[in-house]
Amino acid sequence: MLKNRKGFTLIELLIVVAIIGILAALLIPNAMTALQKAKVRGTQKDINSIATGIADYITDKAIPFVANGAMDNTVKTSLSPLYLKVLPSTDQWGTNFMIYTGANVTQYGITGPASDDFLVASYGRDKTIESWTYNSATPDNGLYSISATADFNKDLINYNGAFVRGPRAGATGS
Repeated sequence: MLKNRKGFTLIELLIVVAIIGILAALLIPNAMTALQKAKVRGTQKDINSIATGIADYITDKAIPFVANGAMDNTVKTSLSPLYLKVLPSTDQWGTNFMIYTGANVTQYGITGPASDDFLVASYGRDKTIESWTYNSATPDNGLYSISATADFNKDLINYNGAFVRGPRAGATGS
């Protein structure tokens, strides 16, 4: 007497594995893009927090503290804990935020900064400064929609409390 064996055939298992492979191939790139978009939004949120803290500091003291690049102890002690309880020091890719105040705000083609100007920047996913140039006549020209993975390498720049380089508000891309 033969026993009826229950289970899957080799063909059925191969079909299931193939379907899982196809789904993974379709979903993984979308998941990676969503992860990078989340990092951009998180970095923008941190930059806005820092910019708000600097603006509050300038409102109270009339002039900003001296900052000329990577976040140092002067920036940390000026902003935290009075203006920001938790001061983010790195972007979502692990690179230090760049902060410039007063006459030191000369990056990205900015000329003739006022004593109360400030700039907070992240170098994006590739961690290198972008050669983009700010134009005060058309400040919105630095805003873009995320449409390719190369857009995650673009710098995120807040100048005097407003983003001049970064994704447009509500522009999630495709």
